Amino acid sequence: MKKKRKASLPARYVLFFMILLCVILLGVNYISPGALSPVTEAINSVLLPMQKGLNHLGTGFADTAYDYQSLEEARAENQQLREQLTTLQEEVSNYQQGQQELEELRELLELSGQYSDYETTGARVIQKDAGNWYHSFVIDKGSDDGIEVDMNVIADGGLVGIVTSVGSNYARVQSIIDDDSNVSAMSLSSGDTCIVSGDLTLYSEGKLRLSYIDKDDNIWDDDKIVTSNISDKYLPNILIGYAQDIQTDSNNVTKSGYLVPVVDFEHLQTVLVIKTLKVTGEESQS
Repeated sequence: MKKKRKASLPARYVLFFMILLCVILLGVNYISPGALSPVTEAINSVLLPMQKGLNHLGTGFADTAYDYQSLEEARAENQQLREQLTTLQEEVSNYQQGQQELEELRELLELSGQYSDYETTGARVIQKDAGNWYHSFVIDKGSDDGIEVDMNVIADGGLVGIVTSVGSNYARVQSIIDDDSNVSAMSLSSGDTCIVSGDLTLYSEGKLRLSYIDKDDNIWDDDKIVTSNISDKYLPNILIGYAQDIQTDSNNVTKSGYLVPVVDFEHLQTVLVIKTLKVTGEESQS
């Protein structure tokens, strides 16, 4: 059996009736302008809310798109600012490091001027032994630079220690605060002698031991203590520090006390090596 086809109105007829309806409505509106007002109001009552909704929806989409674009721009700007901040921080860090190195070089130059009678060379500390202080450390100069064992090392206007071993491009320094260090010293004002002994435990209080002072010797608190003329390894008249709490010992024969070093053994970065060795006819501990 053949299926019945549903009746359908050709599209051209629909278009014709719509055009005709529009012409009729235009004619009625022309003849009687107020006649179509109820129809217009009815249509507007349906279309206007739809138009407002569509406008609101369109505005929402536009605002969302704008906000998204603004967010992306803000993110890009934030990333750019972060990169600029990182660059500026690196530049500031490099500048500060350069200023610090310049200050260290100035201090070494001034210190070198104080010991102009000796040949000196600057060196940078590249390694230190475990602990809070530089009681034993390595510098970046060695035998290739003319460094030898027993050369004196200074910094901060005073004695740091002595070179104990040398490689081709490095050297190890034992500082005066090391437990095994003993320096023959004297009062700069009186010339009376004493011994400055290293003591890492005592140095936690910022002091070293000062001993072997004759009861009648003129070494008193605040006296400048320098390396003595009779030291076998240390050159004379290098400032070590200042006497403190000098008292007569219980044996009533000698005096002892403490020494406050002028060198900051917690923040050593650069040192000056005196390339002149102490000339002596005998070998003994200094």
